[in-house]
Amino acid sequence: MGKSDFLSPKAIANRIKSKGLQKLRWYCQMCQKQCRDENGFKCHCMSESHQRQLLLASENPQQFMDYFSGEFRNDFLELLRRRYGTKRVHNNIVYNEYISHREHIHMNATQWETLTDFTKWLGREGLCKVDETPKGWYIQYIDRDPETIRRQQEQERKKKQDLDDEEKTAKFIEQQVRRGLEGKELEMPVYTERNRENEKKVTFNLNKGPSTSVAASSKTNVLGQNARKMVKGAVKRKAAHSSGEPQEKKKKSALDEIMELEEEKKRTSRRDYWLQPEIIVKIVTKKLGEKYHNKKAIVQEVIDKYAAIVRVIDSGHKLKLDQIHLETVIPAPGKKVMVLNGGYIGNEGILESINEKRFSVTITIDSGPFKGRRVKDILYEDVSKLA
Repeated sequence: MGKSDFLSPKAIANRIKSKGLQKLRWYCQMCQKQCRDENGFKCHCMSESHQRQLLLASENPQQFMDYFSGEFRNDFLELLRRRYGTKRVHNNIVYNEYISHREHIHMNATQWETLTDFTKWLGREGLCKVDETPKGWYIQYIDRDPETIRRQQEQERKKKQDLDDEEKTAKFIEQQVRRGLEGKELEMPVYTERNRENEKKVTFNLNKGPSTSVAASSKTNVLGQNARKMVKGAVKRKAAHSSGEPQEKKKKSALDEIMELEEEKKRTSRRDYWLQPEIIVKIVTKKLGEKYHNKKAIVQEVIDKYAAIVRVIDSGHKLKLDQIHLETVIPAPGKKVMVLNGGYIGNEGILESINEKRFSVTITIDSGPFKGRRVKDILYEDVSKLA
């Protein structure tokens, strides 16, 4: 009987059966052949191609087992890293998601007999944190990527710097309080017994006539004296100002100095992300191949502060890249740039000069409230060319 037609019911049924996972005991890892029943697996084991594969494996069986074990470990860890990150998850959940891919490496071809053995091995090798619970084994991926470690160290350094700034501010306030208390002795209250013999009786005169007039006249005299003193003081200050006499410099209060420190801190503050739309950047990663390496692109959209969609200038292709795979572009003097970090972040400016020894540039702010201000020694990574 000839082969069934492609659109025949039997051919369609066979294709439907071949989709998804089949029984593991009828799978041959050496030939990467999945059989649907015991008879098919028996026929495959008696085939000539299977016998050739067994002869190749018998020459160096350890090499094939190491290869399959390495592929299984790498694919499993890659899925764990991309899908769950550093979250704590049950090992069986990850394994079920891993074997859902039809072309995966089966565990019966590796050096581990069970998933529990593989989980314990991950813990011994330091690749994951593993712990056993009544519900089973849980694993947690340990990210040892150099870029991730560098980013964590940068965040810790920034937190430490913020704590140091708070300690400096608290110490400065303490010094100001101590300076204000210098030369002033705190007078402690003295308590004495009450002596009623020397007290005089207080009498009230309710006669409205003379008492009211006396009180009103005394109040008027006091107000008049105060008004005259205020007028004299104003006249003296005006005369001193008009004659050009130097006035006493007003001493800054502790609050003013603290506010100045806060403004300086904001001006010099830095962020660990710098991407901005409409700037030109250079692709420095080699993972995309030589086709995109060292190519210039325009940032079209910033995603979650640390990633961006860029358009390659030469080819027009759009890529989604992390900021660690990009770097800023310094144009020729006279071109427009954007400040990406520091106190003048977000402002556009004109590049005046480049200091190659200090890896910095000098720009003139061209927008915002600081327009016209000339800023020196801005680092290369803090400015980039505008599109």
